[in-house]
Amino acid sequence: MTMNGIHFINWPEQNVLAAQTSRIHPLLDITCNSDALTDFQSFNLGLHVNDDRQLVLKNRNTLTEILAQQTVNPNLSIQWLNQVHKTDVVTIDHVSNDVISADACITRNKDIALAIMTADCLPILLSCKQGNEIAAIHGGWRPLAGNIIDNTLRQMQACNSEVIAWLGPCIGKKAFEVGVDVYSAFITQSTNFHCAFKPLSDEKYLADLHKIAKIQLRQLGVTHIMQLPECTYSLSNKYYSYRRESVTGRMATLISRK
Repeated sequence: MTMNGIHFINWPEQNVLAAQTSRIHPLLDITCNSDALTDFQSFNLGLHVNDDRQLVLKNRNTLTEILAQQTVNPNLSIQWLNQVHKTDVVTIDHVSNDVISADACITRNKDIALAIMTADCLPILLSCKQGNEIAAIHGGWRPLAGNIIDNTLRQMQACNSEVIAWLGPCIGKKAFEVGVDVYSAFITQSTNFHCAFKPLSDEKYLADLHKIAKIQLRQLGVTHIMQLPECTYSLSNKYYSYRRESVTGRMATLISRK
């Protein structure tokens, strides 16, 4: 299901709600004139990108209200992270307004929605097949190279074979040019990653974040993998992209229990 600006993921377990935002404001009236469109076309959810703080908080409140309606849970709150491109994983028992520096989170609490912010990195959502344990991962190349997926699965109670994974939109394999440092970070771990890199000239490669994550998930025993393979870099009217714009907003990828 899709509403203006928000894609609700068709999760196999009915007790799970998962969603992907875009740069389009979900309350945008698509019949409005172009002047009004300018006021509402941006739905930035990142507080760290020098946007107007009050506008971002308003956007976050709007998103919370939408998720609460979808889950029929007026007590639902979103847990935001200070993502630092590392491999720390936190288990969230209650929503905190304190700064939580981590790149993945887990919860079993029905009143908590987990959020990952991206603007080219790969958002990854997980749940057990019963839907009573969920996780969200910031899949930048550094966290992926540091095995953040494995770190997250190790902290979940579910067996890996019982986990459902979803990979969201990120910079695509035709746009993500990287150096030999990124290539080496994966190839030194396993030659299986060769297929995720296309060689260019001058020690440059095109990297496929979706393929990297799928290789890691399958090696860890996760076989139920869904994806939305859209490129944030190329779809400029839909997604923010740090690689394309440098100064830009952030989308959110969210998961909660119902």
